[in-house]
Amino acid sequence: RHTFGREENVEISRRYSRDTVELSVAGRLDGYWSDHLATALDEEIRLGRHHLLLDLSEVVFLSSAGIGVLVKSYNDLDSIRGSLSIWKASERVRKVIEICGLDQMLLAKEDVLQENLHVLPSTASLVRHVEKAEASFDVYHLALEAGLRCRIIGDPRLIEDCRFSKTNCYSMNFPDSSFAIGLGALGENFDECRTRFGEFIAVAGAVAYQPTDGTNVADHLVAAGKSLSHVQVCYGIACEQVAAGPFSMLLRFQAGPGGPVSLTELLDSCFEIAESPRLGIVMVAEAAGLVGASLRRSPAQAKEGPGPFEFPQVREWLSFTAERTHTRSMTLVAGVALRDEAGVMGPVVRPLNSPGSINGHFHAAAFSYHPLQNGKIDLKTTVRKLFERESVEDVLHLLSDDRVIAGAGESEFIRGACWIGPLHEIAGEEQKI
Repeated sequence: RHTFGREENVEISRRYSRDTVELSVAGRLDGYWSDHLATALDEEIRLGRHHLLLDLSEVVFLSSAGIGVLVKSYNDLDSIRGSLSIWKASERVRKVIEICGLDQMLLAKEDVLQENLHVLPSTASLVRHVEKAEASFDVYHLALEAGLRCRIIGDPRLIEDCRFSKTNCYSMNFPDSSFAIGLGALGENFDECRTRFGEFIAVAGAVAYQPTDGTNVADHLVAAGKSLSHVQVCYGIACEQVAAGPFSMLLRFQAGPGGPVSLTELLDSCFEIAESPRLGIVMVAEAAGLVGASLRRSPAQAKEGPGPFEFPQVREWLSFTAERTHTRSMTLVAGVALRDEAGVMGPVVRPLNSPGSINGHFHAAAFSYHPLQNGKIDLKTTVRKLFERESVEDVLHLLSDDRVIAGAGESEFIRGACWIGPLHEIAGEEQKI
């Protein structure tokens, strides 16, 4: 049992039964103390406990603020097939809920109560559980013959002197079965996007990018119906499905007791579980913090003087995270990782860790937090819900800052889902496929 707040005002205790958590609340749920209930509910949801029962039999006062907390948590859980029910309520609480017309939503019926008390995590298609020091993984097979065709779009070397022009711009559509990252912008042509090219990420028909026009506000577009997301691309990496589908496995991970798991630790586990040295990866996960960079100015604008990556000009062209940012946000991450020679991928991948044992290129879109459904989930449905319900806060090129004293380290994650597929084919820009 755990308590929150001062005993004379509100007390919240927990009891666990399989996949269900019972929270007993005593005291007042007014404008101030309702925040303590919101914190307790949010903590359970973030820990992956998505079936909550509330005992409010000792609550002496329930205000509109308290009602708001209950309704928000109910809606958050309902959207991921979880549940929140009040199975015991004081007469005062019951009366307030009935007056608000929320009794059918919030007050548990006997059949709902029995169902929640016996909920077990889904094991459909679960292949195995892998326990490692840094994290634990539930592994789901999706399509054993699945894989990805990877191609390089454009010439990334042109960014060194900002030489991107109309002839170097590619107008791209990315279907649901593909994902892509790179430098691009949403628009109809090069001239429209000239001053806005920045980091982009495209997954399952949705695109987010960071404009470089001075607004510092991330933008996005989600394809609807038969329409596709139209992106003007300076350069990038696109991964498209071959054979049975794009991804062979879904990994659900939870960081271990030692704390958050780093990006390269996750990649090490993905290589081992997939038994492949070259992977395309899409991840939706709660971040403990992101480390990366984004362009401040478009590489398609005319410039004078030295290149954008020379000191001190780099300060005007690039924005770096001085420390981990977007802590406890929900993130969409996509990219490629190689454990062998980079080969034709050399121009678009860089070492992700100081030993240089993993080369890769990853972008991340940071969103306001929303809980992620447990068990086996569908990538397209998950990504679409993220874009529809939450706001895009930032798009970053993930980096490792390994400076001895001032370095911010790597991006780290708490829990989430990784879709992984081996790279069966790789082609350079000159090998159009």
